[in-house]
Amino acid sequence: MATAATAEAGGRGQDGGSAGGGGGGGRRSQTIAGRKHRHPQASREPPLPPPPPAPARETRAGGGAGRERDTRGGRAGAESPAFVSAPGHRPAPCPTRPCPARPAPVWQRLMAAVGPPQQQVRMAHQQVWAALEVALRVPCLYIIDAIFNSYYDSSQSRFCIGLQILLRLLGIFVSSIVLTLSQRSLFKFYMYSSAFLLAATSVLVNYYAALHIDFYGAYNTSAFGIELLPRKGPSLWMALIVLQLTFGIGYITLLQIHSVYSQLIILDLLVPVIGLITELPVHIRETLVFTSSLILTLNTVLVLAVKLKWFYYSTRYVYLLVRHMYRIYGLQLLMEDTWKRIRFPDVLRVFWLTRITAQATVLMYILRMANETDSFVISWDDFWDLICNLIISGCDSTLTVLGMSAVISSIAHYLGLGILAFIGSTEEDDRRLGFVAPVLFFILALQTGLSGLRPEERLIRLSRNMCLLLTAVLHFIHGMTDPVLMSLSASHVSSFRRHFPVLFVSACLFILPVILSYVLWHHYALNTWLFAVTAFCVELCLKVIVSLTVYTLFMIDGYYNVLWEKLDDYVYYVRSTGNIIEFIFGVVMFGNGAYTMMFESGSKIRACMMCLHAYFNIYLQAKNGWKTFMNRRTAVKKINSLPEIKGSRLQEIDDVCAICYHEFTTSARITPCNHYFHALCLRKWLYIQDTCPMCHQKVYIEDDIKDNSNISNNNGFIAPNENPEEAVREAAAESDRELNDDSSDCDDAERERNGVIQHTGPAAEELINDDTD
Repeated sequence: MATAATAEAGGRGQDGGSAGGGGGGGRRSQTIAGRKHRHPQASREPPLPPPPPAPARETRAGGGAGRERDTRGGRAGAESPAFVSAPGHRPAPCPTRPCPARPAPVWQRLMAAVGPPQQQVRMAHQQVWAALEVALRVPCLYIIDAIFNSYYDSSQSRFCIGLQILLRLLGIFVSSIVLTLSQRSLFKFYMYSSAFLLAATSVLVNYYAALHIDFYGAYNTSAFGIELLPRKGPSLWMALIVLQLTFGIGYITLLQIHSVYSQLIILDLLVPVIGLITELPVHIRETLVFTSSLILTLNTVLVLAVKLKWFYYSTRYVYLLVRHMYRIYGLQLLMEDTWKRIRFPDVLRVFWLTRITAQATVLMYILRMANETDSFVISWDDFWDLICNLIISGCDSTLTVLGMSAVISSIAHYLGLGILAFIGSTEEDDRRLGFVAPVLFFILALQTGLSGLRPEERLIRLSRNMCLLLTAVLHFIHGMTDPVLMSLSASHVSSFRRHFPVLFVSACLFILPVILSYVLWHHYALNTWLFAVTAFCVELCLKVIVSLTVYTLFMIDGYYNVLWEKLDDYVYYVRSTGNIIEFIFGVVMFGNGAYTMMFESGSKIRACMMCLHAYFNIYLQAKNGWKTFMNRRTAVKKINSLPEIKGSRLQEIDDVCAICYHEFTTSARITPCNHYFHALCLRKWLYIQDTCPMCHQKVYIEDDIKDNSNISNNNGFIAPNENPEEAVREAAAESDRELNDDSSDCDDAERERNGVIQHTGPAAEELINDDTD
């Protein structure tokens, strides 16, 4: 506000036409006007020249403080010039030379980069709440995972088995509901659960302390090695009192009890301890414990009854909201919204990492006990066994496989971002590596039945799946680098720093599959899995060779800077060869999968994946390749059927090609609409659409093209030995015929529309108007 006011004052001062500078022009104009009014002789003085306008850069860089300083300087210069030159005062800035803006300090630039403190605090607050929300959803996954991994004894009665199944389903249902709660409802649920847990713990502590602890054996004890009293143990009593106070304060705080009942609840929790201190008889202490527990239970039930109305309305609101979203957006968008709202990938990731950490801690403790050592350093063999056991237990259920997929998603996401930053790509579609990698890993786990295998078989199958996943990730990275490589070669960029990262990644994509195939062939015998990995590696190497070959062709074309008419043909031949080999590999992999499904491990998921592979990698690829081949063949046929100009006739047409804007040096092709282009340029255009680039008329192929047809260039030039008047007359007649045809078509459409409106009434007319709009 101060800055806006200062700027407005300065504007008023400049509009007043006074001699002052900066923001003090308004007051200076009033002062000078008052002096002229008081002294008539001042009106005969010549008018002062207007001050030069302040540069915009100084106004923007100076800020409010700078403008305020200029205002004070302007007033001082107008009223008392001697005051400006007085010692101890800074002179006014020169009106004809702008002062350079001072650079902001480093701490101000850092604060501007990270944002204001309030925004930082708000962002940190949101991150803390988000982390807490994720942490509170993780126990639900632990409960569901424990239910899935639990087993029941089949020798029990049917009633017991049915009751166990019912309890499991109820536990899964309740855990799923809590997992999908909103943030506010989740926090309230944990507040009430924690309060009830504190109440139950308090009751158990009172019961155990009053009936099962021998306080007479605690006589002559000490706290922290200091003797307090000779006949009693006050340290234990004080600990019980502090513990019950903590339970009571936490209970009333979480349930938000703000009345006199809160003091009564704390007193109720302390009554059994008081009976213990006063050494009442055992039956009286039992009565006190029972009474205290009953009062606390009644209070908990009362609180639940009060909150039951809120729970009912909240549940009803959530149900109506979910039903409304399902009817409007569908099941898919509803699930996607829930997936993002509860941060399910983060929940899975934290669940898997904490589970692995807990298992690692237990296994480390077992190793220390088995080796009878207190050192945390273990041998390499023990470390390898520990890693293998953690990996085996990390994929022993569907939830743990999902958690491992979430961890793989995070690793692949940051790997993709690093590669994109290294090669200098900004494509948004290339950021999908964090989505493709976990989906492929989860499909492979379901396809091979990873979680249902025995531990030793599970480790082998997981290593094979990871090899297949690695080859798929390398294929995806090649899809990220290939567009960047082609754009650099086609744009003729000669900077080594721009080419080196992409070429380095391409070289790594060629070397890594070779090393992987070499290692696998030296450690494993030939089987369907090794054959699939080898096929993927060879296919990736061929893709890299094709990309580097096309890159080399484009770089050669840019180096010589001469029109290379055969470049497009060479690029097409190279890419077609790569696509044909890729199609052959797709057919071979389909056969390999069919053999695996029939003779090794057949499953419905594998059959579905084979159908998808046959459709996308075989059928669609063959269809698109054939379509490209036919389009190219048709375009070449059209180009060859068009007349060609060479020699003296080409020199008489002084113009350039309308596609590439280069001159015609050797020959030119003429379209039926009498426009001419380079044969290579027109062929590339015909790959996209079958119309003239200039007039968008169909490029029809006629066998009886006359040699004496009118040849007009892109500027309306008519070749010599032709009659210009006759050509103009024919063009005008043709235009009139087209206009007449268009007008007749419009009249017919209007009459048809009017007839429909007359037969259908005003409602149909309104519908037709909406349709037309």
